[in-house]
Amino acid sequence: METSTIVKRLLAIIKPYRSRAFLALFAMAGTAATQPLLAKALELLLDKGFGPNKVEFSLWLVPGILISIFALRGVFTFSTAYLNNWVLSRVLNDLRRMAFSRVLRLPVARFHEESTGKIINTVIGDVRQVVDMINSVFVAYVRDVLVVLGLLGALLYLNWRLTLIAMVVVPLTAVIVRTTTGRLRRLNRENQRVTAEMTQVVEEATRGHQVIRVFAGESYERRRFERRSEAMRGFSQRMTVAFAATTPITQVATAVAVSVVIVMAIQSDMTVGEFTNFTTMMLMLLTPLKSLAEVNGPMQRGIAAAETVFSIIDAPVEHDPGTRTIERAQGHLRFEHVGFTYPGAQAPALTDITLDVQPGQTVALVGVSGGGKSTFVNLVTRFYDPQAGRILLDGIPYEELTMASLRQQLAMVSQNVVLFDDTLAANIAYGAEQIDYERLAAAVKAAHLTDVVAKLPEGVETKIGENGMRLSGGQRQRVAIARAIYKDAPVLILDEATSALDNESERAVQAALDTLMAGRTTLVIAHRLSTIERADRIVVMEAGRIVEQGTHETLLAANGMYANLYRLQFAAATNA
Repeated sequence: METSTIVKRLLAIIKPYRSRAFLALFAMAGTAATQPLLAKALELLLDKGFGPNKVEFSLWLVPGILISIFALRGVFTFSTAYLNNWVLSRVLNDLRRMAFSRVLRLPVARFHEESTGKIINTVIGDVRQVVDMINSVFVAYVRDVLVVLGLLGALLYLNWRLTLIAMVVVPLTAVIVRTTTGRLRRLNRENQRVTAEMTQVVEEATRGHQVIRVFAGESYERRRFERRSEAMRGFSQRMTVAFAATTPITQVATAVAVSVVIVMAIQSDMTVGEFTNFTTMMLMLLTPLKSLAEVNGPMQRGIAAAETVFSIIDAPVEHDPGTRTIERAQGHLRFEHVGFTYPGAQAPALTDITLDVQPGQTVALVGVSGGGKSTFVNLVTRFYDPQAGRILLDGIPYEELTMASLRQQLAMVSQNVVLFDDTLAANIAYGAEQIDYERLAAAVKAAHLTDVVAKLPEGVETKIGENGMRLSGGQRQRVAIARAIYKDAPVLILDEATSALDNESERAVQAALDTLMAGRTTLVIAHRLSTIERADRIVVMEAGRIVEQGTHETLLAANGMYANLYRLQFAAATNA
């Protein structure tokens, strides 16, 4: 992305706050104006307070002028800092909100292609770098430029010949900055990539700390982290070399120019006050010129970060061309010759799937791992769209329904339970604008969570920790079931919903599931075949195709793949 494009987009984000931004500009201009005033006050003090041209004036006049100038400068400096923060804190919030809102709408495939650490780093770290860049550039290119222009104007007025000699350092500084710009941006892009990888390592290590301890993976994780950390150190060192080299070169060039000017000024007919005024303003120029020379580093970091942030903000969202809505579906699902291949995969995940699920039916999907069961569910939830054939709900093609309307008809309980660091009530009623506590109580009871809630210190208002860490595995599974009960959707997807339960809990929750499944279309992914014997239909999948379907009894009688799987599991259970 071109730098000019990035600047235009950032200015558009700042635009709603332009009134405060202009006030900040005014405050910066005020700060800049006090610089030559200080030098002028010194000139008057030296020329009129000392020597043959001494003029009688009040003893307190000069201190009064100096105190007034510094007081005014203090007001302008405080106003600049306050207004800058007021504007930039809102820009930071806006950018993070835009990035996070887009993350929530990204296609599921994006999360399979990109690491969690990179996405987190973009929303948190890269946005911060962009705002830091705006602040650095805003201060340097506005306040410091105003200071430089003000001082140069005063210098030209005082002695234009000496001023032009001093300005030879400006084109040299520009050449140095231009030389380092490209290298700094390349290094910053690489540094961002490594930072995202480090974030991913830390995120995985904290999330998987139990596995790390049990399998003695501390040394491996430490090596992973140290490799990224060392790479970051190397990039930081190279950026420092590229960045820091500009400062001494610029300073030496400036010192040479100032020295030449001082020698020539001494030989001129300037008064002591004028000479002091001129040299003071020359020395005052050094700080803003140094700041302008050094702003290139933060600016290139910010530009590289902005490219990453805008790549998220501009990322295509989940395709949602549908216009039709359903208040509450009957639950008639139909697959017609559906085919699907994952991006980059060689073999199709599903091939020519045709299946008709009537409202209220329970259909179980079974088969060996990799048979296509999870892909089938991914298409039902429309995490992916089929590349061949079509899926219909109540006779309406999926692509004609809005995503929101379609997913309002679905509830899912997965074997990989996802809970949020919030209250138990918020987790069960997840997605609801307001919690219906009567409905919540019914869901808690149906999922056999009443005893669990009674033991929590604040009942359903107890925070359950990250991913429900304060609950046992079986309790977490029941919370997920309660969430599905609360939603009361006409189509249920159960991915081994009782897999994490002990026998006693499984019987209790299975009874709740039986009640929940009554009158609803239910798709069950089953690994333990004993849990789906009562399904209306069992669909056996292998290599992305349906190879058998029927009731438990008819499939056993057919003595095919299902019968073989059942015998293997039964034999394993008997031997256990």
